[in-house]
Amino acid sequence: MASVIRMPSVLAGAEEGAIAAWLVAEGDEVAVGDAIVEIETDKATVEYEAEAAGTLGRILVPAGVAASVGDPIAVLVDAGEDVARAAQELGLTSAAGAGGEPDALPAAVSDESPSAPVPAAQEPATQEPAAQEPAAREPAAQERATREATAQEPTARNTGARLFASPIARKIAQKNGVELATLAGTGPEGRVTRRDVEAALRRAPATQAASTSAEPASTPPAAAATRADTSVDTDAVLVPHSPMRRAIARRLTESQATIPQFQVVAECVVDDLLALRTQVNATLAGQKLSVNDFVVKAVAGALSDVPEANVTWTDEGMLQHSRADVAVAVSTDGGLVTPVVRDVGSRSVSAVGAAVADLAERARAKRLTQTEIEGGTFTVSNLGMFGTVGFSAIVNPPHWGILAVGAARQQPVVVDGALAVATVMRCTLTVDHRAVDGALAAQWLAAFQRRIEEPLLILV
Repeated sequence: MASVIRMPSVLAGAEEGAIAAWLVAEGDEVAVGDAIVEIETDKATVEYEAEAAGTLGRILVPAGVAASVGDPIAVLVDAGEDVARAAQELGLTSAAGAGGEPDALPAAVSDESPSAPVPAAQEPATQEPAAQEPAAREPAAQERATREATAQEPTARNTGARLFASPIARKIAQKNGVELATLAGTGPEGRVTRRDVEAALRRAPATQAASTSAEPASTPPAAAATRADTSVDTDAVLVPHSPMRRAIARRLTESQATIPQFQVVAECVVDDLLALRTQVNATLAGQKLSVNDFVVKAVAGALSDVPEANVTWTDEGMLQHSRADVAVAVSTDGGLVTPVVRDVGSRSVSAVGAAVADLAERARAKRLTQTEIEGGTFTVSNLGMFGTVGFSAIVNPPHWGILAVGAARQQPVVVDGALAVATVMRCTLTVDHRAVDGALAAQWLAAFQRRIEEPLLILV
C-alpha cells in the first residue's frame, strides 16, 4: 500500500529542513532502515532512514529545497503499484482534464515542485479580467494593474506557452521586479525555481532610485554634494538568509529578550599553562593540544568543584546535572554551531582535544548528529586565536553560562607588591541569572581561574 514520506523532525525544535541529497532514485527498492535522504537543518545534516519497505515512487521535494516538518517529501509505493494513482489517492495530486494527468501538489510540499500550484493570494482566477476594467482608468493605476497581472499571469509573453514557476519564485520575482519570462528555468520541464530568481538578482545590479538619477539644475553645489554622499548603494546584492542564520537570529533574540543576563570577568595569568601545554605537546605524537582544550577541561573541573552551578533552568524546577557536558562554539561558513563534548570530567585533556577537533571538523562539513548538538549545561566561546582581547557572549539556551575567552597577551601585573610582566587571558562569564546568582557565579569563576593558573590541577 502506498504511503507518504514526510519531512521528519530530525532536530528538536526545528520547524523546517532542506533536502541536502536523495540517496535513492525514483524506482529504487527501499528496505526498512535504509538511508534514503540527507536532511539539512539549521545546525547539521542528518541521514533519514526508511520506516517502511517499498519502492520510491515519486520525489516531491528535490535536493536543495526546504520544507516544513510534516510536509510530504516523497511517495513510497508497493512493487507494480501505479505511482500517479497512488499519489492521487493519497491526496497529493488532482486530475487535470480528460487526460487525468496530475497538475497540482499541496503548496506546502515544495517551493520547487514541478506541479506546485500558485498560492491563493496569487491565483489568476481570483483577479478580475482586464476586459472588465473601466476604460477611463488613470495611467498610474493602469500601469500598476499591468505589473500585477504580469507577475501573476503564468503565460510567456512571446510564445503564448505557459510559464512554469514555483510559488516562492513568483513571490521573490514580484517583490524584486524580476521578469520571470526572461529567466531560463533549471527545474523540472524548465520550471523557474527560487534558485533561478536569486541567481538573476545576484547577476543584475540593483535598480537605481529615481530620486538619485539626476540633480535639478537649480540645486546648489553644497546640497548636491550632500545628496551624493547619502545616495543608495546601487551595487548592493541581496543574499537570502540560510536556515542556520535564521535559527541563530531567532535563538539569540529569544535569549536576550527572555533571559536576565549579567557578566563576571576574570583575568587569568597563563604563563604556567602555556609552559605545560608546550611540554604536553612535545610528548604527543600526531596531536597538538590548543589552549582551548585546556580551557574546556578546566570548565568541567570548575563544575565539579562547584556542583551547585552545574544546573539548567526549567519552568518546573532546577535540573541538577551529575556530569559536565560542555558545548564548544565552532565557526562555520553558515554561522555558529555549538556541538557538545560529553562527560568532559572523565576524559583526559588529549581525549578532550581529539573530541573537539572531530566535532569542529564535522560541524564545518555539516555532518553532526542530533545528539551531538543538544543538551549540555555550559558553552565555551574562544576568539583568542583572532587576537580579540576580550568580549562578552550571549547565553546559549538552555545552558546557564557561556565563557568568552580572549587572547593571551603580555601585560604589566603586580606580584607581591612588585611590578612584573605576565601573560594574561581575559575571560568573561555571562550568566543566566534565573539559574545562577552573582555570588555563585563568582565562586565558579574563581574555581575556573584557579585551575587555569595552577594547570596541574587540570591534569589530575
